Amino acid sequence: MPDIQFNKTRIAPTPSGFLHLGNALSFLITASLAKKTGAQLLLRIDDMDKQRVNEAYLQDIFDTLAFLQINWDEGPRNVSDIKTQWSQLHRLGIYHGMLEELKQKNAVYACQCSRTQIINCKCDKLELPLDIPNVSWRLRTKNEKPIHIKTLENGIIKTTLPEDMNDFIVRKKDGYPAYQLTSVADDIHFGVDLVVRGEDLWRSTIAQHYLADVLESEGFKNITFHYHGLIMGGGEKKLSKSAGDTSIKYLREQGGTLSDVLKNTSIDEYLV
Repeated sequence: MPDIQFNKTRIAPTPSGFLHLGNALSFLITASLAKKTGAQLLLRIDDMDKQRVNEAYLQDIFDTLAFLQINWDEGPRNVSDIKTQWSQLHRLGIYHGMLEELKQKNAVYACQCSRTQIINCKCDKLELPLDIPNVSWRLRTKNEKPIHIKTLENGIIKTTLPEDMNDFIVRKKDGYPAYQLTSVADDIHFGVDLVVRGEDLWRSTIAQHYLADVLESEGFKNITFHYHGLIMGGGEKKLSKSAGDTSIKYLREQGGTLSDVLKNTSIDEYLV
């Protein structure tokens, strides 16, 4: 690994299920890189999807971090802290400010299509009002636009937006900001300059860089990214939070230890 120092990295779980070994791997690598590079470690909870969040999943985040013996420098210390000051709901003003900027730039359009209808979507031609009910906002994109991403091992990677990420959603039909926008906004807001992710999130990173470019955000474009391999479940499928027997909670309840987690994640293969 290059001899480099960073200001801040983050662990950013989504409380939509009990955390699994794949999450543990990412958390442990993030904590290790924070220590190696002198970065502060932020705990940020991505809890914007209120329909999928419940208190048991929130508590599981703190239980899992304690089990993994990971300490963090900034962020909530318990479920109450999340509700009173650290929930993404407290940053809605920041997200809506970004959405308003995109609106002023004419960078978004209203879309009323469902997921099954999106293949034949023509909403970008309809010029629907952005303020009508039950429409999402999609970012106007061009697939050939070059995207430059800083990576820890390989320097600058030049790429373009994948076709299946074209015109991705930045505001959902319920009026709340979508994941790609809140992730960009939060990393800028908290001053993050190192992000650790599983390789399955590469496409999201490209989309977020595209968005940051539209917003002319140099802060986000200067973030360095480190990608790690995934832990696969049966049939070589990516682990899911719905698979209870791979959850850290299940491992704890069966008398498992941190050593068992380290063995099952093969973390030595990924630490740099």
